[in-house]
Amino acid sequence: MSLTRQRFRELIGLAEPEVALVSRRAEPAGDHVVEHLVLRLGDVAVRGILTRPTDTAGRLPAILYGHSHGGGYAIGARELLDGREYLVDPLGPAFARAGYVTLCIDMPVFGERATVSESAAAKALLWHGQSLFGQMLSDHAAALTYLCSRDDVDPARIGAFGISMGCVLSYWLAAMDERIAAVAHLCCFADFRTMIELGAHDGHGIYLTVPGLLREADGGNIAALVAPRPQLVCIGEADSLTPPSAVARAWAELEPAYDGAGALLQLVSEPGIGHRETPRMREATLAFFATHLAGA
Repeated sequence: MSLTRQRFRELIGLAEPEVALVSRRAEPAGDHVVEHLVLRLGDVAVRGILTRPTDTAGRLPAILYGHSHGGGYAIGARELLDGREYLVDPLGPAFARAGYVTLCIDMPVFGERATVSESAAAKALLWHGQSLFGQMLSDHAAALTYLCSRDDVDPARIGAFGISMGCVLSYWLAAMDERIAAVAHLCCFADFRTMIELGAHDGHGIYLTVPGLLREADGGNIAALVAPRPQLVCIGEADSLTPPSAVARAWAELEPAYDGAGALLQLVSEPGIGHRETPRMREATLAFFATHLAGA
């Protein structure tokens, strides 16, 4: 399947809302600082949580963090500070200690936006030929615009990171938006055509259903749009949400995009590991961003 960045934006229905900072409260947290933000995305007030080093002299590299799903509708952006049971530990403090400004916002139906169910929100949009994930990606793009605007962030050194739902948010937005200089994503890279054949697709939430997408796009050729920007893919080989044959098919479509620049594409594939981050994945992620963002 041949896919262009512009065509992918059209399939997703990417429509980034205008973004404005409403309020910002800084809270010292030992060896880093937490900022509690309210951003206005279009006409909606959205919570953002940001972590940064205590000393922010000059412009720092930054990471746009996509939070996961895991049925934790009340959690949303708090994942950055509190972590999840499938993370080694919370990544906001870890990224701050490593020298990054990191931003996470509540996705629609999560955190402080959990005022309607995922099912109700997704079905309403599907009736209009749109998708909940298209809305999420549009809001994620607006969060990226805010991150680029900060005077403590180097807009040329912004990466994207996420696990599970956040994985797809991260590499799909990177595929559409070249402001993302590097992307590391965990535990949701796979070919959806294969997952449908295997019956594994039903393990994913309805938020991810994008009408007509598979006629032109799937995991592998979407991730290929990130090339030649650096990309780290981490998967657990015993993860039912990313069956090995679905990962292999997606990887076969992705890898040729980096032909001749293979060092920019990395795969961490963990035998016997399910839907979770491992210490090896964490080590690879920090090394990846240190090479491609902090060292840029």
